[in-house]
Amino acid sequence: MALLYVTDLAYPARGRRYGDEDTFLTSRLRDRFPLALCHPLDAAGLMGAFEAVVVRNSGPVLHYQDAYDRFRAAALAAGTRVYNPLTGRGDMAGKQYLLDLTAAGLPVIPTVDDPAHLDRLPQVPLYAVKPKQGADSIGLEFTAEPAGPAGAVLIQPKIDFAYEVSFYFVDDAFQYALYAPDPARRWELRPYEPTAADLDFARSFIAWNTLDHGIQRVDACRAPSGELLLVELEDLNPYLSLDLLPPDTRDAFVTALTRSLASFLAA
Repeated sequence: MALLYVTDLAYPARGRRYGDEDTFLTSRLRDRFPLALCHPLDAAGLMGAFEAVVVRNSGPVLHYQDAYDRFRAAALAAGTRVYNPLTGRGDMAGKQYLLDLTAAGLPVIPTVDDPAHLDRLPQVPLYAVKPKQGADSIGLEFTAEPAGPAGAVLIQPKIDFAYEVSFYFVDDAFQYALYAPDPARRWELRPYEPTAADLDFARSFIAWNTLDHGIQRVDACRAPSGELLLVELEDLNPYLSLDLLPPDTRDAFVTALTRSLASFLAA
């Protein structure tokens, strides 16, 4: 079955090489699937000629929100198969999940979307404030007095965490983990060996998201208390940092992705 692989090979990602990653992935997926690459702005117009669409490193959709909304609406109306499926409850659906998980008492950085609700957060010297419809730290600021229209911003306590760690999954199967030892250098990643408790933490959010197929990245930080807190559940187009993996781990990931896509197309 022919795949339309959506990517922006020229997107200038800070600390990441989107084009290299997707060039590698498509070179391997071609061994199993006929495919063509297109820019996200062209996806809605081209997808009708393909059996399925694979959305990969296409940059934050806020840079082309109208085009993405048209693509999503057209795919849902036509019943087009999209990988990841468009039923994700994480970043694919916006940032509301951070508020929902906070309200449910799950291990996430506490989040509100109204400065009037600061009393629901831990008292700290500084708060992180960013647009609710944001991505990639765009518009992020730290302030002692958060402000902004209710419902338009996300407000979180600024946490002096030890490090950030990301857990990568294909479907519900854990593949590998990477972490940034220096909190100031988010994309200088090293291999991370998760504990059983770490994996239980990450898997709880994969289970919450209920995607049958797809690539997901669970981003977390190690709080001063030692616990992991969710930073982001990336289920739209997570960057995978495949260039940092040992060859056998990278090959295992490609094998898992190929099997997942084959199962998705056969369903």
